[in-house]
Amino acid sequence: MPNGAQALLRTLVNSGIRVCFTNPGTSEMHFVAALDSAPEMRAVLCLFEGVATGAADGYARMTGMPAATLLHLGCGLGNGLANLHNARKGKVPVVNIVGDHATYHVQYDAQLQSDIETVARNVSPGFVWTSQVTSELCRDAVAAVKAACSWPGQVATLILPADVSWGEGGVAEPGPVIEPPPAADDATVQAVAATIKAGGRSAILLGGTALHEDSLLPAARIAAACGVKIFAETFPTRMQRGAGLPPVERIAYLAEMVSIQLKEIDTLILVDAKAPVSFFAYPGKKSYLPHDGCRVMTLSTPAQCAPGSLTALAAALGAETATPLLSAPWRPGRPRGKKLTAEKVCKAVGHLLPENAIIVDEAISSGLMLSKFTAGAPRHDLITLTGGAIGQGLPNAIGAAIACPDRPVIALIGDGSSMYTIQALWTIARERLNVTAIIFNNASYSVLNVELERVGAEEVGPKAKAQLDLHGPVLKLAQIADGMGVRSTRVSTPDEFTNALEGALARPGPHLIEAMVPPALSGLKLKLLPHLLGSLDRMPLSVARMLKRKIAP
Repeated sequence: MPNGAQALLRTLVNSGIRVCFTNPGTSEMHFVAALDSAPEMRAVLCLFEGVATGAADGYARMTGMPAATLLHLGCGLGNGLANLHNARKGKVPVVNIVGDHATYHVQYDAQLQSDIETVARNVSPGFVWTSQVTSELCRDAVAAVKAACSWPGQVATLILPADVSWGEGGVAEPGPVIEPPPAADDATVQAVAATIKAGGRSAILLGGTALHEDSLLPAARIAAACGVKIFAETFPTRMQRGAGLPPVERIAYLAEMVSIQLKEIDTLILVDAKAPVSFFAYPGKKSYLPHDGCRVMTLSTPAQCAPGSLTALAAALGAETATPLLSAPWRPGRPRGKKLTAEKVCKAVGHLLPENAIIVDEAISSGLMLSKFTAGAPRHDLITLTGGAIGQGLPNAIGAAIACPDRPVIALIGDGSSMYTIQALWTIARERLNVTAIIFNNASYSVLNVELERVGAEEVGPKAKAQLDLHGPVLKLAQIADGMGVRSTRVSTPDEFTNALEGALARPGPHLIEAMVPPALSGLKLKLLPHLLGSLDRMPLSVARMLKRKIAP
């Protein structure tokens, strides 16, 4: 009979898991040795656990199926927590296999001994389990996969003691049966429909799976027939957008702007989303962002079928045959001038974006214009920073590229963010993935300079400012990428950047473009609304219009 690790791998394959992102240690060696017994399982080595967990997240976002991670004890799991946090916030299915000391070795409190279950519950609250005997390991694995694939998706963590892994008597199990989620019940649908019919200004806030085409189209038909406004959550797990798809305005990051977006909304209807809250608390400002007179209703929860619920609502409103508003094909022109800026980088991406691309956006402040310049580009998918823990972008690009090898992946990353998981570049090179990474090098944690002002901090001196500054030395990211086997270039003019991106897209494979730009938010004074008028083209259209009305003499 196979040992535990061999039977476990066969069970994972039977469950539809085809990729394992690994960073193994001694306690996982029998799992590593068993990889060759499962030719259907692709094993991808990552040089840091945060890369492995972020890659599993990106893979699942594009396939809807979990990948596995292989992590070494509690310390390895701890190194991967930030991107597991992002996966949890994005409701993404991931199956962690975390090695542990042999069951009889735990009593000695060896150097790497830790309470793995406690560590795991931070990101995997719905399923944490330590297998105790080899004969039950595969049943435990089926339970982990079933938990990960439940609605909504979640991170499931199976802890694998070394002796359970090497023990004989493992019996592979068939994969679990996953039941599709139900749509909203008829009473809920009718209640929401009655509210829309009663008049007033209603808006639908879409999140999670409601930002895929099969949900966007019925939502857009409701908008066309009933005058309902459609919003998307601030940081979508995966959003399908571009020419031929309904345009959807995302809720702004800044709470001051959200209050303007929602000011005239009487009823906010949630679909696989929660009511908007401020990303952080600020002195004297609201955390819960719908205004006091706004009624919040839920059409469907993350545990329900978003497209089915929206289709039922469209039928209840007589909107099934309404003609939805779709984004017209449009590309910005080639960026010009001598000085490269973050805005011009985003403009070049919109100018050249290929059909069916996947954009991974962790550009933070530098990506302010990305949404505008890609709204009418060829259809594409957008992946964003769901949990706010930076270091997601490059690992997500790995997972997306492995999930969709026939699609180009473009990852836009801030310089500070890139250094959290820069090891991802080595895996991108080793696996020869079709990823073009664009790193905005502005030598600053630019967004934190804005946050320093927004929290009301006073008497900010040089020591404080130095904590947000990446000068001295300025990172040489193209050189770092070259050292990891990724074809790289550093650019500082619009022509250089556009030519580099054009070349990268024409030659599939790993590329990195280091864009030397000034901070996108330098000099921004958020408390002075007139100052925002110079940046209105960076905002959602409704915000820009409302600000103009509010500030105009």
